[in-house]
Amino acid sequence: MHLKAGEEVEVPSTDTSAYCQARARLPEKLLEKLFNFSAQSLEQKVASEYLWCGRNVKVIDGSTVSMPDTVENQKEYPQPSSQKPGCGFPIAKIGVVFSLVTGAAVALCIDVLNTHDLKLARRLYSFLKPNDVLIGDRAFCAYADMFTIKNLDCDAVFRKHQSRTTTMRKGKVVGDCDKLVTWYKPNTCPKGLNKDEFLALPSSITVREIYYYIVIPGFRTQQVSLITTLLDKSSYSTLEIVGLYGKRWDVELDLRHIKTTLGMDILRCKTPSMVRKEIHVYLLCLQFTSELDVAGWDYLQYPSKSFIASRYSTSFTEFYS
Repeated sequence: MHLKAGEEVEVPSTDTSAYCQARARLPEKLLEKLFNFSAQSLEQKVASEYLWCGRNVKVIDGSTVSMPDTVENQKEYPQPSSQKPGCGFPIAKIGVVFSLVTGAAVALCIDVLNTHDLKLARRLYSFLKPNDVLIGDRAFCAYADMFTIKNLDCDAVFRKHQSRTTTMRKGKVVGDCDKLVTWYKPNTCPKGLNKDEFLALPSSITVREIYYYIVIPGFRTQQVSLITTLLDKSSYSTLEIVGLYGKRWDVELDLRHIKTTLGMDILRCKTPSMVRKEIHVYLLCLQFTSELDVAGWDYLQYPSKSFIASRYSTSFTEFYS
């Protein structure tokens, strides 16, 4: 195209409203479906040699994200009650299930800040598949949840909740720092369970308790107690379970990397619907980088620890800039 002499050229507009309108028209359900489809696609590509004791391991964790202080965001995701109105930002609580072998997010739920981790977790258990092993911190170590996960033909490895004492005088000792113990049903219905769910719980369950010590020169020795439904010591040794739980920290760092490196800790959208879209897009970016990692397994030796930091060397925040 050639311009004639003296012909005026229209200056491009600096108004980005068309871009914002296009993003707003993008259906929220579509992003949810894309996220779920990408997660399932990655899971299907995991070969058996990459599994832990032939089991697919998932890690559950919770975190928070803040967003712009708008009326809509404050109504859907209120700021902390300890802050005065006008002095804080809306904050949402998110629960995420990661695949330990791929590093990708498998499931997501979003709720208000004062939602307990257990409530988020109970909405995510439906994404578990038979024979999965779920790892989590002490917040998820509850009687009802151990039973629920086992009832799904899955197993759990959680850190023991601080309200339960550790003693080797009770239970059946099956190895060094390793025993089988019986947990009894609570006398009263815990918060987060309805009456029918509470009545459906068995009177007792058998779990395996493993404890070990972390000794770092110059620091106080720390005892860590694990509770698991993996009862067969011949199939799942004490050291294997301890080593497996140690890998949970890699995934906790994964979530931190998503928030800091990609910038998901402070969201930019001004409406709750767009905020949820933004979170799904960030996790879709994680899926894409995980897809590249999985594609390289045929050419490189499978990494012994998470390479999540290198996956986030490219920032995707421009999508919502």
